[in-house]
Amino acid sequence: MNSHKKTFYKNQGESIISKMKGRGMDAFYCDNIADAKNKVLELIGTGKKSVGYGGSMTIDECGIKKDICDAGHDLIVREELPVEECNARLINADTFLMSSNAITLNGELVNIDKRGNRVCYLIYGPKQVIILAGMNKVTATTEDAIRRVRNCATPPNAVRLNQQTPCAKTGRCADCTSDSLCANIVITRTSAFPGRIKVVLVGEELGY
Repeated sequence: MNSHKKTFYKNQGESIISKMKGRGMDAFYCDNIADAKNKVLELIGTGKKSVGYGGSMTIDECGIKKDICDAGHDLIVREELPVEECNARLINADTFLMSSNAITLNGELVNIDKRGNRVCYLIYGPKQVIILAGMNKVTATTEDAIRRVRNCATPPNAVRLNQQTPCAKTGRCADCTSDSLCANIVITRTSAFPGRIKVVLVGEELGY
């Protein structure tokens, strides 16, 4: 990535951070994923903490789950647990780690989920939520954010998850209602508990 785009991302990120702070969210900007992972570990805190995570290409790509384990924290590995036990542990976790499908210039978070088992913990439960997101997720408005998620993020996710949705076959949203990955659209305008949601913006392109 050239230096001009890095500067653009940083300027844009700092503007978004000021908006998020007005919405009760703590927000930080990191130039690269290495710095961002260090910031996430700092936010998780010292001592052994329970840390859960939502399905996210960003989290998988950056390898932060290994860093969390290496730091001595209790990583709740959802793929290895029965659904009921996993849900009970996640809702009571010290930290829930996720990305966001889109972030607006006004500091709103936009997420689309099939079953709601990711966005539910964003809304309620864990003591804190840390969102790790590349600047490629930024859009001008909430309407742009929804279009981005439906046409840029959901189709490749549908392919990755081997879903037989129209978007997996055509690469564009068909506004389907049968077995749709876009069953739930959640716009987070503000954090009901100031400081509970923490956003780490990264000056790189991460995830879908």
